[in-house]
Order: sequence, then C-alpha cells, then structure tokens
Amino acid sequence: MCQKKCLKYVFLILLVSSAPSMAAGYFDDNKTQEPPGTDADITFAQQLWTSMEEAKLVGSNATDLKPFLGAAPPHGWILELASQPLLMSNHNGFLVVKKNYNGDDLTVEDVAQDRKKYLKSYTVMYQRKAGYDEDNKNWFWAKYQTSGALFRAKMKGEEVKLAGRLVKGKTRNRNTACLYCHSSAGGGDYIFYPNIELP
Repeated sequence: MCQKKCLKYVFLILLVSSAPSMAAGYFDDNKTQEPPGTDADITFAQQLWTSMEEAKLVGSNATDLKPFLGAAPPHGWILELASQPLLMSNHNGFLVVKKNYNGDDLTVEDVAQDRKKYLKSYTVMYQRKAGYDEDNKNWFWAKYQTSGALFRAKMKGEEVKLAGRLVKGKTRNRNTACLYCHSSAGGGDYIFYPNIELP
C-alpha cells in the first residue's frame, strides 16, 4: 500500500508540474465548454461552505486532522485531508476537503503547532446529483480562501470565481485545471488517495 501511495504522489507531482499554471493564462483559451463561476456555481459554493462549517470541516472551529507532506501544487506543501458524505439539498454527496498549508521551509511539525498561521486555502470536490456533469463523475470543484470567500482567476480576459466545473472543455481531452489533473487518478473516481473510497 505504501508503495502504491508513493507512486501516485510521484505521478501527481510530475503531472501537475507539466500542466498549465492556474495563475497565469490557465483559463485564457477557447477550449472551454462553459466558464465556471456562474451565479448558480457561486450560490452552491456558498451553501456548501455553510454545510462544511456546520460539519466542522472548515472555518475557525474545524476539527484538527493529521497533517502530511503534500508537495503537489496548486495544493499546499503540507496538507490535511477529510472525506465523508455530506447532505446538501436532500442529496447525500461525497465530499473531499484539502486544507492547504504553505510557508518557507514548512514542516508537518510547524503546521501542527500553528495551523492558523500557515493555512492558505481549502480545495474541495463534492459529488453532486446525477446529471450535473456526467462526463466527469458529477464532481463540483471549489477553491476557498480561509474566510470562505472564493478565489478568483482570469478567463478569457474576465475574472471568474473558482467554483463549478473547473474547467470543462468542449471535449473531454480539452479539460483543464482540476478536471485535467484529477481525471488521471487511478480507479476513474478522480480521487488520488487510495485510502478514500466512494460509498
């Protein structure tokens, strides 16, 4: 199991390092089927944040988890990982939350001693009802600031909030961002961690 995990981490690092940057021109092309960050995406992301807060998965009262070395941009150098079903609007969807920690020469011990200092973002994937995005296992993606506000990025010259289908292409081989990377996860479930299994 350890060998399998290590190989997946190495593959993920190589894959992400070869992918386009989310911060610079990642969305500035004509390949996307539709832009993320629609009003519906933003509303759902806000509702999702509230539900995650109530479950103590994010926010100031979040349960402390076991930090570990992630080392795979655009996620944190150190991560904490939570996964569970979460009820949203009469749908019990599966949720994966990454707490992303960054800092100079950051260690697991640093994070354990002062999570608030090093926590930079939450990246979330939530499996919505059938029909949301059948091409990509119906995953909804979002990147939150520690306050719960959504991160933003440029897309075709416009600033969009990072929530929704990040980022669905006109065809599957033109997906970018979260979809581009996670579609290569073993097992076809878009989850890189073999210890996490969908119900």
